Amino acid sequence: MTIQEIYREGTKRLEEAGIADAALDAWYLLEHVTGISRASYYGHPEREIGGEEKERYFFGIAQRGKRIPLQHLTKEQEFMGLSFYVNEHVLIPRQDTEILVETAMKQLEPGMRILDMCTGSGCILLSLLRLCRAEVTGTGADISGEALAVARENAARLGVEAEFVEGDLFSPVAPGRCYDMIVSNPPYIPTAEIEGLQDEVRLHDPYIALDGRKDGLFFYRRIVREGLLYLKKGGRLLFEIGCGQAAAVSGLMEAAGYEEVRVKKDLAGLDRVVMGMYNGE
Repeated sequence: MTIQEIYREGTKRLEEAGIADAALDAWYLLEHVTGISRASYYGHPEREIGGEEKERYFFGIAQRGKRIPLQHLTKEQEFMGLSFYVNEHVLIPRQDTEILVETAMKQLEPGMRILDMCTGSGCILLSLLRLCRAEVTGTGADISGEALAVARENAARLGVEAEFVEGDLFSPVAPGRCYDMIVSNPPYIPTAEIEGLQDEVRLHDPYIALDGRKDGLFFYRRIVREGLLYLKKGGRLLFEIGCGQAAAVSGLMEAAGYEEVRVKKDLAGLDRVVMGMYNGE
């Protein structure tokens, strides 16, 4: 088969399987398997593909047709213009989370220390350390050793130095008011809503990275309360939030004594980030 024929057939199979972005996913799989660029594809659509490459491609198409996320097949996802390694042990970095990173970057200054709670793939922390012009340092914490292995792999790939610690929220973090900023994209989906998510998320994202317990606010409550013990005076806490959680998370922060509590919207106009400052009292 020519590369044009194999791409058209891959697209057709994904369309028949009900994949929304069939043509795009078929292309990314083709690019992943063959290493071909768009320019090369359009310049030489008659190039023949066979043997192992053809088998690998159609195997990937079959897997994607079963709702296995594309990123679990290619093992990578772009985030903040950087390429991150991902697998089934971490949430796939999403564009919505870039709002949290961009908001945090505007508040960083030289010498600051960052704590990324529920770090997962490390995409938030490592993006801040790699892209911030100020010289900052950071720690990523997660309860999952498998997730931290992915984060360490990403740090090595990006050439970024970061500390990673394993345990339940703040339990593995060195005590004391050591951090100028805490950032977090914690599990925030109410338990009862998880079954209604897309198969790609419900069946393949780590359950512990989704489950925010009964009302979705379990981890916000803990991080808001316990974070006070780790922030320096004037330090800031920034969360990514789910749809409809802005008022509740803002209320938690205000009740705990955080000041200048604000909400940041994403490009779609939806509430996406809640932030506040620890006043040191």
